[in-house]
Amino acid sequence: MHLIPLPALADNYIWLLHDDEDNAVVVDPGDAQVVERALSTRHLRLRAVLLTHHHPDHVAGASALQQQHAVPVHAPADERITSATKKVGDGDRIELASPAVQFDVLAIPGHTLTHVGYLGAGLLLCGDTLFSLGCGRLFEGTPAEMLSSLDRLAALPAATLVCAGHEYTEANGRFASEVEPDNALLQVRRQQVAQLRANRLPTLPVTLESELATNPFLRVDTEAVSAWCRRRGVSGDRVARFAAVRAAKDVFKG
Repeated sequence: MHLIPLPALADNYIWLLHDDEDNAVVVDPGDAQVVERALSTRHLRLRAVLLTHHHPDHVAGASALQQQHAVPVHAPADERITSATKKVGDGDRIELASPAVQFDVLAIPGHTLTHVGYLGAGLLLCGDTLFSLGCGRLFEGTPAEMLSSLDRLAALPAATLVCAGHEYTEANGRFASEVEPDNALLQVRRQQVAQLRANRLPTLPVTLESELATNPFLRVDTEAVSAWCRRRGVSGDRVARFAAVRAAKDVFKG
């Protein structure tokens, strides 16, 4: 299985997966034309569309692709996703024949209440729940819901490749360094990210192992993040620590 992040809109990634027989799947096509160009250039046949949540920058191209290619559109049960042909929920398994791949559906609310992720072929297609060095804003869910979702993702195999929906890594790294200035692995990751972006290359996918070592939103139980919270007068439980880090990121200008 070949994995290609397609840059779209301002900073989105549409994820394209295809096999050696030219069968393809796309995830979160916010722009149908970006997908059509990629399919044409690579001589691929679209077989399915997967959607993680209802935001327009992730679903706007799905209807046009469904109509053009007569393919199923798998999406969470949410009336705001009008392009869905197959509703999926937590614990469901999507089995595709071409390309031959299976995805387990994970409910990961927080960014939105019906957000799902897709786990398969060693990949975690997680939309706007988990970013490299960050996580999604809480537009609909609570801090407890988002932290529970991140805990669930953190428990996946360390070699899992995180395929997030946006190229936010460089900005996220600046905030992460405010929380953990002494995290040596974070500084290495930031240097790698700077080099990739200087060469106009994606910073994704990234291993979950890397994120567990560098992403402050996955590290609320560490002494470093706890100390950062205490310095800001936050001494509550892990949900309170997560909420404090998320609130700080929301207003961070660095």
